[in-house]
Amino acid sequence: MTRTTEQLSITARQAARARDWRRVGACARELIRRPDASAEGHFLLGLAEKAARRPRAAVDAFRTACTQDAARYDAAVEAAAQLVALGRFGEAVHLVRDCESRLDRSPRYLQMAATVYLNAGLPANAWPLFRQADALQPGIDALRAGLAECSVYVGRIDAAAEIYRELLARNPGHQRNHYALSRLQRATDSTHLDAMRAILETNGQPDERNIYLLYAIGKECEDLGRWDEAFDSYSRAGAAAARVAGYDVDDDVRLVDAIIETCDADWLTAGIAEPGDSRTPVFVTGLPRSGTTLVERVLGLHSGVESAGETWFLQQAVRRVSGIESSERMTAAMIPAAARSQPGRIGEDYLSNVVYKLDGKPAFIEKFPENFLYLGFIAREFPNARIVHVHRHPMDNAFGLFRQSYFRYAYRLEDLAAFLPAWERLATHWRNVLGDRIVDVRYEDFVTRPDAEIRRLLAAVGLPFEEACLHVENNLSASNTASAVQVREPMHTRSIGHWRHFASGLAPLEAHLRAEGVELD
Repeated sequence: MTRTTEQLSITARQAARARDWRRVGACARELIRRPDASAEGHFLLGLAEKAARRPRAAVDAFRTACTQDAARYDAAVEAAAQLVALGRFGEAVHLVRDCESRLDRSPRYLQMAATVYLNAGLPANAWPLFRQADALQPGIDALRAGLAECSVYVGRIDAAAEIYRELLARNPGHQRNHYALSRLQRATDSTHLDAMRAILETNGQPDERNIYLLYAIGKECEDLGRWDEAFDSYSRAGAAAARVAGYDVDDDVRLVDAIIETCDADWLTAGIAEPGDSRTPVFVTGLPRSGTTLVERVLGLHSGVESAGETWFLQQAVRRVSGIESSERMTAAMIPAAARSQPGRIGEDYLSNVVYKLDGKPAFIEKFPENFLYLGFIAREFPNARIVHVHRHPMDNAFGLFRQSYFRYAYRLEDLAAFLPAWERLATHWRNVLGDRIVDVRYEDFVTRPDAEIRRLLAAVGLPFEEACLHVENNLSASNTASAVQVREPMHTRSIGHWRHFASGLAPLEAHLRAEGVELD
């Protein structure tokens, strides 16, 4: 008995809900052979390819569905999500923008489109879509959590905190929501801390299953001045995170050594790319937690500058040009391979990916701290680029890294003890190779005498002084960085010397850095 087109579609969608992807694929192929159902068939085939983790094939199927029926916003958004998985963010954003106006009755695809924008580093575009989805289908925890996360990035901190409290009232044991809430506000009493400690004491899980809770407990102990308890909790969280990650700091040290060996002055002078774009990139770099976000947001207030935020695009370009496949973000072997490439290839790759984030101002900021690893490639590929290196007291910087859940080389003090001297060696190398192409900004000077330092910075990167740059608290743009909450505050000096509250626990790291010749005085 021949099934109708509608019956085939219903059967395929029932099979998709049951995760019977073989049947979905069979129905899809039969539908594709029917002229009146080709778009539906390609859409269903895309779902099957997505489930099989074949994103390129999924994109092809979804895009064919869009070609067959331009009204298929579901296929467009599904294709965009798969393009994000492939790192093709600009294409993904273009697809979502084209169909965004047709999503207003679909909570599912509003949420998916919002997530595409969020993953592409455009939280201001994502936020209204999360809001629409939440209004259409209220009370869905995953959707509410996405709205809360995005609200933080666009500066709606109180609204985000309210959502996280609501979610925790329904699910008190949700560790990531406790973690997120702890980062949004300074604890003034132990109410939330006591609740988290009760969960820790009763859930019976090893530290590897309590990582977010331990970081959150550490943060609120720190807020309350319970320094030793905070340090103990951070230490437990980091040790557990390191065990889960299976991290070996020697891999990152070898990466730094490969950069120093490969990207020297002779290599740089042997091949400088021709300027291929009239815009001036300003790369703000340095160790994470050194003050790079503060400097970026000061520069972002200038009328001649726009910000691309933090992207992985430069690192991805180096990886692609190296031709070496690896599950790691970057390996030592990729550096000499990329260094042998024709000058201009990495720059072209980078610009082709970042352009969707730009509106055409004369200069743009790329603020990914660890681009400091690739300053040689930046200097070669972008002869007109300005390079800003932000640095602060190594012990303040080290503790700022240690207390966060983001940085593998900072989970344990012994790893920081190996990584920080390598980073200092790299800083010395870049100063020797690049000289005055690097604009050094010392965090302590920047927040202590901002007027003079901001004027100096603007002049050094070739921008005329503008009064607006003195008022960083007026920068209302979205920020999806680890500093998304702190960036809303006026400039302050509270963080200077903060590490001394933890001097006892940090003593082994301090001693090791001194022995390695790292300047701490």
